[in-house]
Amino acid sequence: MADATPRTPALQSRLPQVGTTIFSVMSALAHEHGAVNLGQGFPDFDCNPGLVDQVAAAMREGLNQYPPMAGVPALREAIAAKAATLYGHRYDPGSEVTVTAGATQAILTAVLCCVHPGDEVIVLEPCYDSYGPSVELAGGTVVRVPLAPGSFAPDFAAIEAAITPRTRAIMVNSPHNPSATVWSAAQMQRLAELLARTDIVLISDEVYEHMVYDGAPHVSAASLPGLAARSFVISSFGKTYHVTGWKVGYVLAPAAFSAEFRKVHQFNVFTVNTPMQHGLARYMTEPRHHLGLAAFYQRKRDLFREGLAHTRLRLLPSQGSYFQCVDYSGVSALGEVAFCEWLTREIGVAAIPLSAFYADNRDQHIVRLCFAKRDETLRSALERLRRL
Repeated sequence: MADATPRTPALQSRLPQVGTTIFSVMSALAHEHGAVNLGQGFPDFDCNPGLVDQVAAAMREGLNQYPPMAGVPALREAIAAKAATLYGHRYDPGSEVTVTAGATQAILTAVLCCVHPGDEVIVLEPCYDSYGPSVELAGGTVVRVPLAPGSFAPDFAAIEAAITPRTRAIMVNSPHNPSATVWSAAQMQRLAELLARTDIVLISDEVYEHMVYDGAPHVSAASLPGLAARSFVISSFGKTYHVTGWKVGYVLAPAAFSAEFRKVHQFNVFTVNTPMQHGLARYMTEPRHHLGLAAFYQRKRDLFREGLAHTRLRLLPSQGSYFQCVDYSGVSALGEVAFCEWLTREIGVAAIPLSAFYADNRDQHIVRLCFAKRDETLRSALERLRRL
């Protein structure tokens, strides 16, 4: 007689070390205590209504069915034109530009298409939390190389020492989340020289490409021929146009790389929201929308830093992205996670511990704050932080 109780088979986890993220934990704690949430790495303000109008117009025009797998041609052409203008590299829209369901999907797909079981991938820590799991899902081994403590600059001697015959790829992020540092032209050139004698693939996460401050340029991997020839360059419309929930990004890569990327892309998402692609293509005809982003966020950064200067928190440089890291060792001896919990409960501001971006959860008494918020949100947070 069959067992009358339905049975759910046990699964062996592909990612047994992954649990509830600190981001979810801190957001829930912020909600519980009515705290100003500066832990969330996305805006609390709306995008330009003109962008919504373009998407709505595309919907009304009946552009609601599947687009080509690699993306709407008009959007790929606009992306290629932007890259040529800003970085001097001409990508073929047909064979070298692919529209993705956000940057995280692009990162995973880039890894899955080039990393085989047993391959090693160098990841520079601290880093965005999807990098390691992406490599592990591909059967690869994550080789973690820390950025220099304090400055978060790349340690090229350590990177070179980590390269072995099994190294398949290296993942680089500039402007950098969480440290808000930006790789210089000299550092990118040093990376190009280091990789030139290898067959290592570069996965270059450049989602904050338009948020570089104080007149400094963003040095894209696309701008160095030696890197462009071996790179998946990844960016995000969500970050650039304040629409993180739309989950639309793109990948620039040589034709041979793009062909392999698309083999995986077609089976994990196939394609991306049609009317949003058309709306974005039309919106991109006005370059001011991305060219003005650095000034927009620099004003918020400066407002935030000026206010933080009146607290006992020590400000670290914020050269790019929309993050500000602070050293709280002058305020508390608590570990980073405990300090963030205390800060949320007692001061009413939520932050993210930097230790969350390291596999070993190393503690440096540094937390990350996000200033992609309305001015009134920032001022409210600053008023509370002045109590420190």
